[in-house]
Amino acid sequence: MPVGTQGTIKGLTTNQLEEIGCQIILGNTYHLALRPSSELIDELGGLHKFMNWPRALLTDSGGFQMVSLLHLADITEKGVTFQSPVDGKPMLLTPEESIQIQNRIGADIIMALDDVVKTTITGPRVEEAMYRTLRWIDRCIAAHKRPEEQNLFGIVQGGLDPVLRDICVRGLVDRKLPGYAIGGLSGGEDKNSFWRVVAQCTAALPEDKPRYVMGVGYPLDIVVCSALGADMYDCVYPTRTARFGTALVPEGVLKLKHKAMADDTRPIDPACMCMVCKNYTRAYIHCLVTKDAMGSQLLSYHNLYYMMKLSRDLHSSIIQERFPEFVCEFLQKMFPKGDVPEWVCNAMEVAGIDISCCCAPFSSSQD
Repeated sequence: MPVGTQGTIKGLTTNQLEEIGCQIILGNTYHLALRPSSELIDELGGLHKFMNWPRALLTDSGGFQMVSLLHLADITEKGVTFQSPVDGKPMLLTPEESIQIQNRIGADIIMALDDVVKTTITGPRVEEAMYRTLRWIDRCIAAHKRPEEQNLFGIVQGGLDPVLRDICVRGLVDRKLPGYAIGGLSGGEDKNSFWRVVAQCTAALPEDKPRYVMGVGYPLDIVVCSALGADMYDCVYPTRTARFGTALVPEGVLKLKHKAMADDTRPIDPACMCMVCKNYTRAYIHCLVTKDAMGSQLLSYHNLYYMMKLSRDLHSSIIQERFPEFVCEFLQKMFPKGDVPEWVCNAMEVAGIDISCCCAPFSSSQD
């Protein structure tokens, strides 16, 4: 899911998103509540109509801002008090208020307000946040006024502690929600800890409900998490990295700011069928990146096209029962020397996928 924090994917129109093949995009409750306000969005017919997006929408609860805007937030049992970055006024976001805002915004999937802590934090705060997340889910369920139209997902917390994660998973599954998210990751934890939490949670969550790893956007992470049983992802990475002049390609990334690109007449990816690769050279984009808005627009388009194609190919390989072959082809392109990171090898072993054909002996890279 591309991230459109304030009802827009920066630099792209909704028609372009449809063209690329996006089925669902993400908006942010906290930011939309500040500007233009959920009341105005509701008055104007909901976020779908407001932003002219006919396909699916998911709204985050605002909980992530506990981490990203921690210097502006005060967390209590009642909720989270933020200092508005717009006008400096305090704003209390309770589980009830988060759901009411999301009911007004009208997304197809809405997220419960959870107590989020960075995975690098240890000690009693992690346990406190996990149990509070479970208490808040009941308040979210009680406050949800549109359950027939909007699917409320719960979010598994518990840091890197397998016992706390297990308690949270079981507590949420008992509530029989339409879907479940794995939260609190991609916050600086090491990759071995990251994949083990994903593996533990997906194994315990219902197979017939969506399993959503929040904030994951690197192509390699998505392939690994899919092997472990996850279904949905969101991240600003494809569009944010585009604004810094970086394109996603099967081999990893291509930095268009490099001098070597100045006279390179090839497309970003000769095998890519996107509008950008069909019409523009690396040299042209090199002239634009970080200097002209068109540069980030073209790279954002290409990067989202790449992510959508990756997702489609991944999905097709599962349906066609050739997922292991897909994983090997993906890894061989990204790591042609066989230097697949050790954490990926470990995760694939747990997932039951043989990637020995992609790995050089004694590979131990952690990057």
